[in-house]
Amino acid sequence: MNVSHPSVHPVEDPPTIGGGGGGNNELARVRMKDIQGKPGTPGGLALRICQFVFAVVGLCIMATTSDFPSVTAFCYLVAATGLQSLWSFSLAIIDIYALLVRRSLQNYRVVTLFTVGDGITSTLTFAAACASAGITVLIDNDLNSCAQNHCAQFETATAMAFISWFTALPSFLLNFWSLASR
Repeated sequence: MNVSHPSVHPVEDPPTIGGGGGGNNELARVRMKDIQGKPGTPGGLALRICQFVFAVVGLCIMATTSDFPSVTAFCYLVAATGLQSLWSFSLAIIDIYALLVRRSLQNYRVVTLFTVGDGITSTLTFAAACASAGITVLIDNDLNSCAQNHCAQFETATAMAFISWFTALPSFLLNFWSLASR
């Protein structure tokens, strides 16, 4: 006969601080394991490195074309990916330092700064990638003038910006979630 396991398990009394009968019933605070992707974790460092790499690749591809300054959306993409790469590189260095000295970056002010910075840079990168994608579609599909332009480079730089934004979004959401759960 197949018997199911009980769904409710007995729970012990939580430990108290202070030991004896002094009336001190404060609960001992237990720190949960750091979630990967938050600042100061290996997952957070991996996200920062991906953000940096994709932003720099998109920036370099767009900057190597000779006619990107003639389109405002492409100039905006260069500025946004430049800002994203600087921000991601700076925070990657901070993450490396935190991992080397085994420090936690879960200070409220630090996480607030990271959240605001991630929100601003990810929004700018996403807006620039969307604008550049629109111009790229206009040049390629509507005007049919890809032969005279660098469409493949424009499309690649735009794709790199979208991927950079896609890797910046988890950083922002995890930081925002950790602020909300305080």
